[in-house]
Amino acid sequence: MKALLIVTGRGLGGDAAVALNLIKSLEKKGVECEIALDESAPGVLFKKHGYSWHKISIPQAGGHAATKASAAKGAMKLITAASKARNLIKSKNYDFVIGVLGGGAIVASLGAKLARTKVFSLISTPLDSKVCPKFNECFILPELDKFRWDVLPKNTDRSFYPLSQDAGDGDAEIGLSKLIECSNFDENKKTIVFSSGSSIFKGMIDAISNVAEYTDEFNLVLVGIPLEDEYIDEINNLDIIYVGFIDWINHLFKFADLAVLTDDGVSLQEALCCDTPIVALTHVKWGRYQNMAGVFKGAIVESSVADVVENIGYAFNNYDSLSENASKYGKLCLEAGDVLADKMLKMLK
Repeated sequence: MKALLIVTGRGLGGDAAVALNLIKSLEKKGVECEIALDESAPGVLFKKHGYSWHKISIPQAGGHAATKASAAKGAMKLITAASKARNLIKSKNYDFVIGVLGGGAIVASLGAKLARTKVFSLISTPLDSKVCPKFNECFILPELDKFRWDVLPKNTDRSFYPLSQDAGDGDAEIGLSKLIECSNFDENKKTIVFSSGSSIFKGMIDAISNVAEYTDEFNLVLVGIPLEDEYIDEINNLDIIYVGFIDWINHLFKFADLAVLTDDGVSLQEALCCDTPIVALTHVKWGRYQNMAGVFKGAIVESSVADVVENIGYAFNNYDSLSENASKYGKLCLEAGDVLADKMLKMLK
């Protein structure tokens, strides 16, 4: 059985990671997977893992930040994009197609419909959630408000983000060994990890600064690369542990007592897989509010940047309950890729 995944983005960020993680789950079940990216995408993540890809056209409309103008501009390119997708699908005779988020989800829906091939879409933005369910079965990811509805719209089901196979394999001892290399790390203090993903947004710097100015009772660890070069001076002036972009985040989550993260899906799920309670900062990434505390109930404390000190205190005061719920959701998140693959294959029968 052979599948094509049409992936939005440049093949190096969160969209690509979702696709790659799902591919790994499908391959375990004997499905041969191929990838299609926009012709301008460098595809760094796929290249790193030994995958090549087909080059087609995948317009982007801005995802969560889409405007009417950007959506209209993207829509004008869809006819050509859908035609290229159709031609690829027909030429390779795929058994099914998967569209991954945003433009990739929409192009897959239209292209596969034209090619008369079974298609599924992973959706998480206002635009793809309006378009894709009109054509095919869709899986709503946690960032979309519909994920929390009691009754889902037609042609939709829920899915947590597929995670990497080793997401839950964090080793606290490895995390400790890495932190010991930092001169200002204190083994006698509790450790809090601050991260807004691979890029550090200004709100995350403000949050860790608020905590550093209020107390010195914690090891405060900041992860990622500043979104703007001007942020680096501000980071260097803080009494914190700055580790930059790391490939041992699962070990760090496993060691840490608490994680302060932005309220969007993948990083939260990775922390939960390591049984780490979370304070989720709202409105940090382009002002977005995702209500992840409403998805992972009892495992996440929601907070504004201004109230982060107070909510960190609340998290430690309610630590046992948060840890228990983090562990519960972590098990579900670890299984998400395999569960999603099983659902798709069952629908093909």
